[in-house]
Amino acid sequence: MSRNATISLRKNWKATWACTSQRSLMVTGSVIVAIILSAMPHFFQYIEKRPGIQLHDWVLAQIPPTDVSLYIFLIIWGMGLLTLVRAIQSPAIYVRYIWLYIVICLTRLLTITLVPLAAPAGLVELVDPITGIFYGHTVVTKDLFYSGHTSTLITMYFCLTKKSDRILSIIATVAVGCLLLVQHVHYTIDVLAAPVFVYLLNRIMTNTLFYNQNFNQTQQP
Repeated sequence: MSRNATISLRKNWKATWACTSQRSLMVTGSVIVAIILSAMPHFFQYIEKRPGIQLHDWVLAQIPPTDVSLYIFLIIWGMGLLTLVRAIQSPAIYVRYIWLYIVICLTRLLTITLVPLAAPAGLVELVDPITGIFYGHTVVTKDLFYSGHTSTLITMYFCLTKKSDRILSIIATVAVGCLLLVQHVHYTIDVLAAPVFVYLLNRIMTNTLFYNQNFNQTQQP
């Protein structure tokens, strides 16, 4: 990292920490995320034990189930690493992401509870050795409506500021959404609903919690 880049990085963090509202959002958001992640294993163990309805999904019926786990997680963790780097460079990205992540988690807990679905026919188990920690080290098949993988990726679009990064997040979202269907991990409605939920939640957060915050959402080359 060049000396100028290091100086700019320090200035960004110093400015964010000096702002009381952004400092508060960063600290409280991090604490809430930790609480949610600690509670997730219990929730997912609960939903795996309850009965659910298996939908007839015409799209899935046309696709032979195939294990594409490697490609799914290469894309997800690749984009996660990119977002982490950008968040280190600009702490406002981190603040915005964690708060969007919080409301996404909470709404998913609600929709999954209200819409009890059984695993799609032909499901090929999707196991991630990293995020498996938050699932209680068990295979979860009923965290369906709406898709967490898809929503995680599209959230990056609303948080990243460089135009090339945002385009990449869209491509990654579409690719993972398709791969989830190939593996029959989600119903089509789960994948299609995720961008809609995230878009609406981002609008709400932009007009409430993020209002008057210095979050730079202009597209950069």
